[in-house]
Amino acid sequence: MAAPENILILGFGINNAPLLPYWVARGARVTVADRNESVVDPAATAVRWTVGPSYVEQAQACGPYDRIYLTPGIPPHHPDVQRLAAGAVLTCETDLFLALCPAPVLGITGSAGKTTTTTLLGAMLAEDGRRPVHVGGNIGRSLFAIVEAIQPGDWVAMELSSFQLQLVTKSPAGAAVLNLSPNHLDHHRDMGEYAAAKARIFQFQSPDDFLVTDAVPPPLMAAALARHRGQRVTVSLTAPVEQGAYLEGGTMMWRPEPGRAALPIQTLDRWRLPGRMNVHNALVAMSLALRAGARPEAVAAALAAFRGVPHRLELVAEQGGIRYINDSIATAPDRTLAALDALGNASGGGRPRPLVLVAGGYDKHLDYGPLGRALAERARMVALTGPTGPDIARAISAAVAPGSGPRLLGPLPFDDAVQAALEAAEPGDIVLLSPASASYDAFRNFEERGQRFRTLVACHLGP
Repeated sequence: MAAPENILILGFGINNAPLLPYWVARGARVTVADRNESVVDPAATAVRWTVGPSYVEQAQACGPYDRIYLTPGIPPHHPDVQRLAAGAVLTCETDLFLALCPAPVLGITGSAGKTTTTTLLGAMLAEDGRRPVHVGGNIGRSLFAIVEAIQPGDWVAMELSSFQLQLVTKSPAGAAVLNLSPNHLDHHRDMGEYAAAKARIFQFQSPDDFLVTDAVPPPLMAAALARHRGQRVTVSLTAPVEQGAYLEGGTMMWRPEPGRAALPIQTLDRWRLPGRMNVHNALVAMSLALRAGARPEAVAAALAAFRGVPHRLELVAEQGGIRYINDSIATAPDRTLAALDALGNASGGGRPRPLVLVAGGYDKHLDYGPLGRALAERARMVALTGPTGPDIARAISAAVAPGSGPRLLGPLPFDDAVQAALEAAEPGDIVLLSPASASYDAFRNFEERGQRFRTLVACHLGP
């Protein structure tokens, strides 16, 4: 009789906790290692818990391991991981989910827009009558927790981060890469590693699988795309494509095959989300849904009904001629630049509304130069917070003559920065939370940060 597998679950959070009952039920010897001592479940007596400041040393004493499931937040190249991984298969929950899931998986990755696109895709599949549709992944719900309940006739719409993809050896049947811009360079060693992680969403596809990308994909994806074995569907905001989705005038079009006539799917006047990035997200979602066999009328209905996702250019309130917008999802400069574009385009073609911005947060070692130049022209005031506040201030100051440009305040604690912005706003302004930075300096996640902004706005406006 073979010895039971020795499994290490390294990091015990949303993305790794469901692995525990799965492996215990299969008779494996399971060790859970986490710095946080509160993860220990006293009822799980068959599990070895190695927790606290010395969790790595404790875990090492329980090895060697056959498999190590790494939580997405820890880089695989971290010295502690490499020490523990000697002789073991280093893998992740996402890879096991893709191997076990009996239903077709449609996966979406990119530097920005993943949650909006994945949520919209789920709505399209549901509108088409494809029930049940399971939506999750990086959105915040671990799909592995329900993998044994998923049936072959179900559908899965899955958001996938670079962290979740970095160790996979299997790709979804349908995949999409939305975009690629600098992000998470505190986790990835460089942009090449970041792009390589994203490319794993299609790297292991078969000739029967398909991939949705821009007609002109990011240069860092070129080598991986040259080796891609699946079928390719493209999207474009500027020109027709041979197979895929594109914008023609004010209509989203779909060409199912090369040489076939394109079908009008939905007009922009029935699409409620602002900005070119959101139109691009819509084209990608409809490409995935239609290529997977959804009916065009169902896709059109889902596009017309979609109202967006919280914390993504979310209109919190409008009072006294001032609009208050929560874009806490903007955890990198490109997201804030996209917000500026969207709000500029939403101004009716005239001069954009004056902007009072709250920006700054946790430092992911990103370049704020382009954002500084944009804010120098677009913002009336910027209230800064967090470790990146000074970086954003320097980028703005470098783009303007001394004594000119937007008024800069801070860096201040988050609540004080928001309060300063609220008090500075005048009729006709937009007060925008779009931090261009992660939230971990002051909050557990961007959702908590966005909710705090909502609360502060509500208190400022009163009943």
